[in-house]
Amino acid sequence: SAEMLRGKRVIVTGASSGIGEQMAYHLARMETHLLLTARTEAKLQKVVERCLELGAASARYVSGSMEDPSFPEVVVREAENTWGGLDMLILNHIGHSGFNYFDGNVGQVRRLMETNFLSYVAMTSSALSMLKESEGSIVVVSSVAGKIGSPFAASYSATKFALEGFFSSLRHEFIMDKVNVSITLCILGYINTESAVRAVSHVIRDKPAPKEECALEIVKAGALRQRELHYPPWVVSTALLLRDIAPEFLDSTIRSNYHVENLKR
Repeated sequence: SAEMLRGKRVIVTGASSGIGEQMAYHLARMETHLLLTARTEAKLQKVVERCLELGAASARYVSGSMEDPSFPEVVVREAENTWGGLDMLILNHIGHSGFNYFDGNVGQVRRLMETNFLSYVAMTSSALSMLKESEGSIVVVSSVAGKIGSPFAASYSATKFALEGFFSSLRHEFIMDKVNVSITLCILGYINTESAVRAVSHVIRDKPAPKEECALEIVKAGALRQRELHYPPWVVSTALLLRDIAPEFLDSTIRSNYHVENLKR
């Protein structure tokens, strides 16, 4: 129920659009305290205003780029100075990556690793003492591309696989050390965010799932301290099952789902 999150202190990254924006609105209706972050200040201002209209206990923002190694600590410090603690950290931001054949651009891979992976680690590290004190939750928004290799997304997929390795290992350590902080990995398929549709709709045959419902499922999974969320559930869960029992069939199915002729090298 919404009462589970009422009054909780929540950071949402990547909150100016897409799934992050929708999560902010759901959390606002649940009367949480929100700290939102993204690159674009003008968009963040509008999201904060809407969150306050929807009933957020409070809402504020910090704008900046996660490509800056110092920015994750800036965001967490703002939460500590404002609230003195933190109950939920939702890591949702993502760096821009092309959808095409890998062209050997190692620099792009390094930039994506900074934004899509290292900043997640940095924010978790900075927030961990507050989360331990509140026995809070970490929600990591990832992708089926972090479980199964996908064509035309080699750099992006690498960063998502890295998230799986780090946070799954960290979960073990929390349990062994009796640290009562939950980690929820959200494994998402194709969602109808503006950026995703613009990047891949001309190539992928599938229809995207709604971002509003996806955002609510992520919030619920974090509140219920679930180990993993699959969304859309039947698409992701079926793909992961086939990965283990029929990997070559899955690979063939994945490749057949692309209009390769629509790609421009």
